[in-house]
Amino acid sequence: MSEQAHRATILPVPEGTNRPLWSVMIPTYNCAAYLRETLTSVLAQAPVAEEMQIEVVDDHSTQDDPEAVVTELGKGRVTFYRQPQNVGYIRNFETCLQRSRGQLIHLLHGDDVVRDGFYRTLQRGFEQHPDTGAAFCRHIYMDEHSHWESFSPLEQPTSGILANWLEKIAAGQRLATPAMVVRRDVYEQLGGFDRRFSRAGEDWEMWVRIATQYPVWFEVEPLALYRVKRSGSLTEDSAFTGQLVQEMRLATEIIDAYLPSYLPEPRATERLNLAREMYTRWSMDTMQQMIAAGQFNRAIAQAQEVLRHSPSPKTVRAVMSLFLWHSLRWSGRSLYTNALVSSIP
Repeated sequence: MSEQAHRATILPVPEGTNRPLWSVMIPTYNCAAYLRETLTSVLAQAPVAEEMQIEVVDDHSTQDDPEAVVTELGKGRVTFYRQPQNVGYIRNFETCLQRSRGQLIHLLHGDDVVRDGFYRTLQRGFEQHPDTGAAFCRHIYMDEHSHWESFSPLEQPTSGILANWLEKIAAGQRLATPAMVVRRDVYEQLGGFDRRFSRAGEDWEMWVRIATQYPVWFEVEPLALYRVKRSGSLTEDSAFTGQLVQEMRLATEIIDAYLPSYLPEPRATERLNLAREMYTRWSMDTMQQMIAAGQFNRAIAQAQEVLRHSPSPKTVRAVMSLFLWHSLRWSGRSLYTNALVSSIP
């Protein structure tokens, strides 16, 4: 089966349709408590409706009422679409792309936020370099209470087209979805997010796919906020259950199928090996949290998945050291280390 078979076709906007410059598409699922902050941040800087489409696309939420938030805050400026049944987040993203009418698409999670100037500033990148396929800014990580925690990397000292971006992004996820804006015709050309993902990894694969075909602009100002440590978040839940490493392993396999067509084989392999090491470090951090919480069986399952993903001697030593250290801290826990040893492939 071809790679394209796993990606939705994003058809061009029908002829004669009034097209704004921007489509801000906001996918939601059981996050209405945060949607108020999201919409407020967009509406505070939104131009008139003729220049910006704003729509919330809800994946049939069961725990809250996002339409009520849209009605209260949007006052007719924001449209609302509810899926007839839950379709999963990838299909909900597809609906966002398909319902968009603008030339530039901003996919903004219903619990994330943009700072003042986001749209005006990102727009300049496309105006200065019309061949730009996507543009993103530095972003801020915030917690469930909207407190800032840290910043994403400064990719280069000044705003502009990124040099060697494909090599950088192929080495691992470096940005969050709310920081990224993509031309609609890029999605029309490359297709939607890969449907093989179920919880995470689809964004990184898409950014790599875009980088194989188009220049990408970077804005140095941190104008987007990405929420972490939120209960119920797919990314957070998948990280703590061990599913994140499975999804990132899938992402590296999908990218590995086409990356050598755009980078020399030794370089492509090196970049993806760096990605595997990055996701192994993420998993090690999660394992430590699981062990500290007394969830040893989960930690062992996570370790097994890590070793399948990256079975290098360095990874084996790191995993064993982690379990051994905790075993020494708590006498009687060595059976977990023994169970891990017996599971190493």
